[in-house]
Amino acid sequence: MELTGAVVIEATRNQVWDALNDVSVLQACIPGCEEVTNESDTVRRARVTVKLGPVRARFSGTLTLSEVVVPERCLMRFEGSGGAAGMASGRSQVELVEENGLTRVTYTVQASVGGKLGQIGGRLLDASARQLADQFFAALRERLAKPAVSPSDEPVASDTSPTPSNAVVDERVDGAVGGLAGGLPGGAVGGLAEGVVVASTSAPVHAPVLPSLLEAESSRLLWFLMGVATTGFGVWLGALLF
Repeated sequence: MELTGAVVIEATRNQVWDALNDVSVLQACIPGCEEVTNESDTVRRARVTVKLGPVRARFSGTLTLSEVVVPERCLMRFEGSGGAAGMASGRSQVELVEENGLTRVTYTVQASVGGKLGQIGGRLLDASARQLADQFFAALRERLAKPAVSPSDEPVASDTSPTPSNAVVDERVDGAVGGLAGGLPGGAVGGLAEGVVVASTSAPVHAPVLPSLLEAESSRLLWFLMGVATTGFGVWLGALLF
């Protein structure tokens, strides 16, 4: 069996080389791979369940690297056994070429099979091997793809709206009290209104809490002022009658 192909991956050559030599990446990307372990810098063992044509089997094998030129190319020799399904052995040459920030991976595979695998027609065996190679490189592309910018990474616009100053708050409080006191006798309500204004301005109001203070407490302030005005009116009326 012979297989040749080339694929372009959106990553630098060093990134692709590192991924092809990372056992966790290989285990995640090889179809049906159950385990990949390093025996040494140049020897790896793998256990893979594959379906080639009508034959489905679990293969255990060894992969040996030689003629390694980092991060450009290497030669791989492999041999594996699938029990009653047969055996496979061969070699593969892999070359990485960087093109404008992308990486072109070119590979050639020459393999021989025996047992039940040897009884599968050459075209069917080649088609199954091609499908496995396409699935592997599709998974590798997805793993090395540049992550998209998530909405959480986008800059958040800051609130540039002006914050009311102490003077503005004082003016609003004065206006509210003045509006309620306008229809009442000044002598009875004047002292109470003055006390409300003094209380509102005696402590400094910090700018960061002013918007929420005005919004959250506006209804309470209104009811409070109405209660003050009603009490003052009752006191004035009682003083006149009694």
